[in-house]
Amino acid sequence: MTHSPDLIIGPDGLARPTWASGSSLLRNYYDTEWGMPVRSEQGVFERLCLEGFQAGLSWELILRRRENFRAAFHGFDVDAVAGFDSTEVDRLMADAGIIRNRRKIEATVRNAQATIGLRDREGLAEFVWSYQPAKTPAPVTAAEVPSQSAESVALAKALKKEGFSFVGPTTIYALMEAIGIVDTHLVGSWRRGSSGVWGARAS
Repeated sequence: MTHSPDLIIGPDGLARPTWASGSSLLRNYYDTEWGMPVRSEQGVFERLCLEGFQAGLSWELILRRRENFRAAFHGFDVDAVAGFDSTEVDRLMADAGIIRNRRKIEATVRNAQATIGLRDREGLAEFVWSYQPAKTPAPVTAAEVPSQSAESVALAKALKKEGFSFVGPTTIYALMEAIGIVDTHLVGSWRRGSSGVWGARAS
């Protein structure tokens, strides 16, 4: 197979995209987590929040602060975060270990409350996964990886209707990539098709 020009063969002989080859942190995230199915409420909520905090920043910065985020938001426990008041928001604004953006912090609290609001129906995870497309992309180059899709546009609109914030179509597409709803591993990457959602070829 001819490898994509955007794939790098690591010392271990495995092909990864350029973005996942820049540091051991990104490489480990790519190798073990990114694109693998997440179907629990807490798991989807955490990744939704982190994608929101990432907006305008690098994903590596978020990963480096992930454990700080988990500590600050009580392990992204939905019920705990939903109960945060202005005092808690002020506490988080003083926490140098996370991203101190009041709008994003307040959005996280609202998103927890909105998540609780979905429990009497299908719940957050099922709600998000219900927008899985019939087919996943099969990008060969980084330029072919979409930044959004019809499904991410529709899901973003639906989440906003339910009271969620910082859930634009691009952020939501990144979430869909991260939790396995779509497989945008480059063709030729050793992780392509590894989620089990789309089959071995993920095409």
